[in-house]
Amino acid sequence: MPTLGDLADTLKGIDGRGYRKYKQIAGDYDAGAFTLIIDHVQGDPFAEPSRLRAIVPAASAGFPVWSLSNDARLTATADFLNRILDAELRAASSRRGSGKSGELSVLRPRQEVLERTSIRVSAEGDIEARFRAGLPANGRSILGREAAGMLADDVVAAVHAALFFSALDADSLRRHVEAVEDARALRSQLGHNGLVAFVADGARLPRRTGIDDRPLEGAVIPFTAPDSLRVTLTAPNAGAVSGLGIRRGVTLIVGGGFHGKSTLLRAIERGVYDHLPGDGRERSVTDAAAVKVRAEDGRAVAGTDIANFIGRIPGGGDTRDFVTTNASGSTSQAAAIVEAIEVGARVLLLDEDTSATNFMIRDARMQSLIADVHEPITPFIDRARHLADVLDISTIIVVGGSGDYFDIADTVIAMRDYTPVEVTEDARRIAQEQPTRRHAEGGAWSDIRTRSPDAGSIDPRRGRRTIDVKARTEERVMFGEQEVELSAVEQLVEPAQARAIALAIAHARTLWHPHPPSLPDALGDIMAIVERDGLDAFQQHLTGDLARFRIFELTAFLNRIRGFRTF
Repeated sequence: MPTLGDLADTLKGIDGRGYRKYKQIAGDYDAGAFTLIIDHVQGDPFAEPSRLRAIVPAASAGFPVWSLSNDARLTATADFLNRILDAELRAASSRRGSGKSGELSVLRPRQEVLERTSIRVSAEGDIEARFRAGLPANGRSILGREAAGMLADDVVAAVHAALFFSALDADSLRRHVEAVEDARALRSQLGHNGLVAFVADGARLPRRTGIDDRPLEGAVIPFTAPDSLRVTLTAPNAGAVSGLGIRRGVTLIVGGGFHGKSTLLRAIERGVYDHLPGDGRERSVTDAAAVKVRAEDGRAVAGTDIANFIGRIPGGGDTRDFVTTNASGSTSQAAAIVEAIEVGARVLLLDEDTSATNFMIRDARMQSLIADVHEPITPFIDRARHLADVLDISTIIVVGGSGDYFDIADTVIAMRDYTPVEVTEDARRIAQEQPTRRHAEGGAWSDIRTRSPDAGSIDPRRGRRTIDVKARTEERVMFGEQEVELSAVEQLVEPAQARAIALAIAHARTLWHPHPPSLPDALGDIMAIVERDGLDAFQQHLTGDLARFRIFELTAFLNRIRGFRTF
C-alpha cells in the first residue's frame, strides 16, 4: 500500500497539470496509525468536494470499553467524535484557489445525537470517518503542493486530534455517552409509569431563535415541575431524576401569550431524540412514537382515509380515499393525523397556533348557525377522547383560546412565567360552572382504510441519473425532478435525515412490484432494512451524508411527493 509520502510526491508531480489528473490519486494510503482512503475524486474544482475516509483500527484508536459497551454509548461516542472532527476540519479549511479548493468538511451535527454515516464506531473500537475535501486548483490547473499540504498534513492532524482517544478530553466524552445512555433509560421507563413525556427539573427549554436550536444564552428560568405532577425516574448514571410526568390521555398546555406554552411543546416534540450534554433538554424525553401534526395548506394528499374527520364534501369526493394536490388547512391536518396513526403513532402533539381553527373546534354558536348537515368537518375535540380511551393514542395540545377543551382533558397544565402549574381541578370547575352547550359531532369512529403504495408513481430520476436526490436543508429536498416541501414536518431535524429518507424511498420502490404490500408494511420493511443493514443499504457509494430517521418522518416524506398514488 502506498504511503502518504507517496501521495504527497504524486501531488507535487502533477502540480500545474489539468484538473482531471487528480483522478489518479484515488485509492488507499498508509498513514501510519490509520489508513486514508480517497474514494472519489471530483472532476472539477466547482463540483462537490472529493469523498475521503479515514480508517482507524481499534488498537490505534485506543477507546476504552466504557465508551463502547452498548448501542447508546456507541452512538454517543460516534456523535462526540463527529463534533470534534467537524471543528478540526473547519479550522483547517482555507481558500486554496478556485471553487471549493481547500474546503474540508464532515457532516455537521446539530443538538440531537443521531446515528450518522459520517462516523462509524464498531463494538470492537474500530473507527471510520467519512468526510470531504475540495482539491485545490487555480482555475482548472492543479495546485499540487497545496493539495499535498492539505491531505498529508491538515487531514492527518485533524484525524489524530479527533479520532484517537489519547487526544480527547476523556471527561467530556464520558459526560456525552452518559447523557445519551441516561436519556434512553428515562425514555424506556415512560410506558411502565403510564407516561408519554417527561421534562426534568432544571431543564433549560428556551432556544436562541426560531432557526437556532441551541439553548438560549443568559438568564433562563430553569424548569420546575409542580408537586402534583412530579415523578421520579432512575437513570444509570445520574441516578434519581425528578421532573414533570405527562400521563397518558388528553393533556392541555394553557396560559397567556409568551409564558412558554409552545416552548414546552417544542421540547416535548424534540424529546423523541437524545440531546448532547449542555443542550438543556438532555433529560427531557418523550415516547418515541410521538408525532407533531399541524395544518399545511397546499400539500398533496394521496388516497388517505380522512372520513373520521371530514365527511361528505361538496362535489361528492370520497374522503375514505381522499386525493388532492391542494389540501386546505383542515384536510391537511386530518391527513397528517391519519398518516401518523397508520404507522403506529402513540402520541399526537398539536399547537392551536399552527392548527386549522375549524378542524380543532366548532363552538355552540357556530353549531346553531351552521347545521350539522351543512358541516362536513368533525372537529378534533370530538375525536380526542376516542383516540385516547379506545385506540390508546394520547394527545398533548397547546390551547390558548378554546376553553371547550376543558370538557375532555385529563390533565391541564398552565404555563406562568415559564413555570408549569397544574390547574386541572380549576378547569373542571369552570367547565361545570360555564357549560359550553355544544354537542358532540361525527358519530362513531370507523376503521381507517388500508392503503398500498403505487411504486410506479414514485420517480427519483433526473436526466440520465436513475436516482437524483439533493437535500440542502431538512425543509426542502429535490427528489428527481420535483422539490418535496417538508417545512411542516417539524420533527425532521437534520438535512441528513431527509437525504436518507429520499434515498430509502427511491431504493424501496423497486421492492413494491408487482404486488405492493400495505403502506404500513412497506414502510416497516424500510425500517427493518435500516436495523439490519444500516443506512448504507440505500446508497450506491459510501458517503457520510446520511442520518437515522423515524418511520413517521419517512411516511410524511412519501405522502408529500406530488404525484404519489396509492391503491
